[in-house]
Amino acid sequence: MAASSNAPGENLRINGDRLWDSLMEMAKIGPGVAGGNNRQTLTDADAEGRALFQKWCEDAGCSMGVDTMGNMFATRPGEDPDALPVYMGSHLDTQPTGGKYDGVLGVLGALEAVRSMNDLGIKTKHPIVIANWTNEEGTRFAPAMLSSGVFAGIHTQDWAYDREDAEGKKFGDELKRIGWVGDEEVGARKMHAMFELHIEQGPILEAEGKDIGVVTHGQGLSWTQVTVTGKEAHTGSTPMPMRKNAGLGMARILELVNEIALSHAPHAVGAAGHIEVHPNSRNVIPGKAIFTVDFRHPELDVITDMEKRLDAGAKKIAEDMGLEVELEKVGGFDPVAFDESCVTAVRNAAERLGYSHRDLISGAGHDACWINQVAPTSMIMCPCVDGLSHNEAEDISKEWATAGADVMFHAALETAEIVS
Repeated sequence: MAASSNAPGENLRINGDRLWDSLMEMAKIGPGVAGGNNRQTLTDADAEGRALFQKWCEDAGCSMGVDTMGNMFATRPGEDPDALPVYMGSHLDTQPTGGKYDGVLGVLGALEAVRSMNDLGIKTKHPIVIANWTNEEGTRFAPAMLSSGVFAGIHTQDWAYDREDAEGKKFGDELKRIGWVGDEEVGARKMHAMFELHIEQGPILEAEGKDIGVVTHGQGLSWTQVTVTGKEAHTGSTPMPMRKNAGLGMARILELVNEIALSHAPHAVGAAGHIEVHPNSRNVIPGKAIFTVDFRHPELDVITDMEKRLDAGAKKIAEDMGLEVELEKVGGFDPVAFDESCVTAVRNAAERLGYSHRDLISGAGHDACWINQVAPTSMIMCPCVDGLSHNEAEDISKEWATAGADVMFHAALETAEIVS
């Protein structure tokens, strides 16, 4: 993919006020309890958000296509009917206690880019498509990035349809229930390129006073479920030397996780977010602890090293304490290097528009990470207050949102080639 040499002029900007109004209007659907959103995938609120998004896209002159995973694609025609489309987008679904911007900014920023193209009378050689990917969050139906994963051939649709939520409801049944099973074959669409705008979900851009993150790579991820088994016993009457404390074993393994991640500074991270202790009673020594270790790094060999050291270290800790331990890899994906031409288009756009920027590695998974396997892809990030995300207190400024959408607007126009 080669970018056009006829770059858009620096005077071309999106309408930041209109983008902000759209974000606030979408946030009214599936409100949270503390100012954010609970618009989990394939809920009635998700269906309502999708309907509003479709109306806005059609009002902007786009035609809507939906595939059998519920992925939505709003198309603005290009001047060359044979040219592959340039995609922009992200996701509208949220965490149970999600913010108003995670994912949503990328979808509505793309919509605003198209609205601004219309306002400015811009025509492009390549069609422009706004994408809303289904179930990026993975909070109701695991894993995350489910539908973009099916699109990219990572998962089969049958497997995805069989994913169950906590109530035993299946993804395929819920997609049908809310009325968003489309007729397009998943993955049949071909792309010239895709750009995804997202809040950083980390503190770097705000701390350094940068307007834009030019995302060059995505962290690889490894999830290992660890089960430590000891013996339940009374906390008051069991002598210390005779205890088989699974909770203590877990604590020592988590210390090891922290040590392993710190040994690969500055990019490695490691922690356990999912933790279960059984029987979880005040006066019973834990007989079992189950937790998931999350390791991330932009280099695959480092992830492999962290996994091996966890395996060996956890087994040694368990042996020394008279405990049993099992380790099972339950998820993950390899690191992502985004397309150099797309990354350059993003960097060029930031410089042309006068926004301060820095290269960034995404610490979270995004739909762009899967789409990068089937089309040239890159991401744009804007700051978020205190790096906070997956929290109803998640916050960004109108200026940050506008800058991010401006850069995506320019990167997409440069790639789609302005003809008038």
